[in-house]
Amino acid sequence: MRIGLLTEGGYPYVGGEGGVWCDRLVRGLDRHEFDVYAFSTGQAQEDAGWVELPPQVQRVRTAPLWVAEEDGVVHGRRARRRFTEHYGELAAALCTAAEPGTAQRPGTAQKPGTAQKPGIAQRPGTAGRPGIAEKPGTAEADRFANALHGLAELARDEGGLVAALRSEQAVRALERACRAPGARRAAREARVPDLLTVADHLERALRPLSLDWYEEDGLGAVDLCHAASGGIAALPGLLAGHFFGVPLVVTEYGVRLRTHYLTRPDASPAVRSLLAAFHGLLTAETYRAASYLVPGNAHARRWQERCGADRAKLRTIHPGLDATPFARVGEDRLPEDREKDEKREKQERQEKQEHAGPHTLVWLGRVEPAKDLVSLLHAFAEVRAAEPGTRLRIVGRPSGPESEAYLGHCRALAAQLFPDEADGPHAVGRNPVSFEELGGPGAETTADVHAGGTVTVLSSVVEGFPAGLIEAMFCGRATVSTDVGAVVEVIGGTGLVVPPRNPRALAEACVSLLRDPERRARLGAAARARALELFSVEQNVAAFRGLYLETVARTPVRRPVLDGAGDPQPFAAPAEAHVPGHWTEPTPRAVPTWAVETPEPVTETVR
Repeated sequence: MRIGLLTEGGYPYVGGEGGVWCDRLVRGLDRHEFDVYAFSTGQAQEDAGWVELPPQVQRVRTAPLWVAEEDGVVHGRRARRRFTEHYGELAAALCTAAEPGTAQRPGTAQKPGTAQKPGIAQRPGTAGRPGIAEKPGTAEADRFANALHGLAELARDEGGLVAALRSEQAVRALERACRAPGARRAAREARVPDLLTVADHLERALRPLSLDWYEEDGLGAVDLCHAASGGIAALPGLLAGHFFGVPLVVTEYGVRLRTHYLTRPDASPAVRSLLAAFHGLLTAETYRAASYLVPGNAHARRWQERCGADRAKLRTIHPGLDATPFARVGEDRLPEDREKDEKREKQERQEKQEHAGPHTLVWLGRVEPAKDLVSLLHAFAEVRAAEPGTRLRIVGRPSGPESEAYLGHCRALAAQLFPDEADGPHAVGRNPVSFEELGGPGAETTADVHAGGTVTVLSSVVEGFPAGLIEAMFCGRATVSTDVGAVVEVIGGTGLVVPPRNPRALAEACVSLLRDPERRARLGAAARARALELFSVEQNVAAFRGLYLETVARTPVRRPVLDGAGDPQPFAAPAEAHVPGHWTEPTPRAVPTWAVETPEPVTETVR
């Protein structure tokens, strides 16, 4: 089949977010054809170029989201009237829709005789239940979808909406919607700077409507659209479904609506409210129109359900990691795992204890405050008190200026907690905590880092899908992790999990594993088996292959093959027609002569 892969800031750009799993998916499904439709996020990304594409990628079409050039389209009076109508409907939906993700406080059920606020649709049985997100009302969702499709049809007929979305006409339509009866209080309080900010954001978000991708030889020619993320990346898939009936599959390893809630903390309440309504309605429309939604873990799945996703459409597919680089470390037998002769078992164990080097804890990842290295350092102080000689390797690099400052703070804390130790009065001391980067001595690759460690530690307070933890599992290492994000889902029963921001619990878990080599070996072997079964590239590719076939099988035929008389021709392309060989062509059968000649009627005509 032919797949339209929709990405935003990812594949096929070098270093794009999510580009690695997209590349593995495309290479694994080499019997399918792929057309890649990609949004770039900056000039630097475009200058970096693309990754090497496999032959199954037939076409790549890109568009920048960070800039929109004037297309020179000038709308006439009728087109301006259409734009005002559709844009006004979209703005009205934003001003009256309930903010998704807002939960009703316990004990605040609607009082008898009070009218419900316009635009808020509450599910039956959810009054007063904490944690239940209110979905946008059906009227607002339909109004938003109709307005979005109307703007897309206008862009298709007239050639683009760049100038119209930037015009004073758009700002005035947004202002009228905010001042109209029934608008929410936050929308009514919007001032001119707020309206300009929201209109600018909507112009950026609606840039995909002006693209020339929605033609018969574009997205209309694919059998299925696969959006690598929600939000703007899924918008072309929505329009392909609207114009051509192409089914849509959306993968979300991180829910974009949740990400939006964590941004713009300094914006005014009106701006936050209107933008939250836009992204909430776009997410609701995406979830409604998609044939299947693919969360990468249970944490993302719960967020999708809270944002209104239908459980019948959800198919959890874990990200696939390449286990090959870690095979050498994972398959090597550790000293604790070697089979011992019964007569020499006690002697060998004593020799190991006498000649064993110091234990090493390994932390590997991106240095930033969310990783909570401060708690890890305080926990390591207790580990050193219980197990002298243990070392801690922190391997990673900061991701920005804030992370640089955080790394400096961690270095200063390590120097304060662990003064340099020396073997004698004339020897140079060395700190038991080392800060390293991949590529240095002893840390050439991730596998080398895990190979030199006794226990791998994760101390995060915020975590999505912990890929670094899976790499440690591929290496057969026992792990100690904090209970955040999808950690418990990944670990299962193959590692120790402690509460976040609890140095004492983290230290006790590490000490318990350092003192029990047999338990470390058992947990490491179980972790490797679990990772190979659930988190390999092979399982990821196989799951998507089956999901593609299921999606297409449930989709009505959009381009039926017709015979000479114009009637639908069943089985026009049988499965065996794709198998090479002369036998695929039908062989004419010998027809008996009695079947060729026209028989004489056996009954006489009644006069």
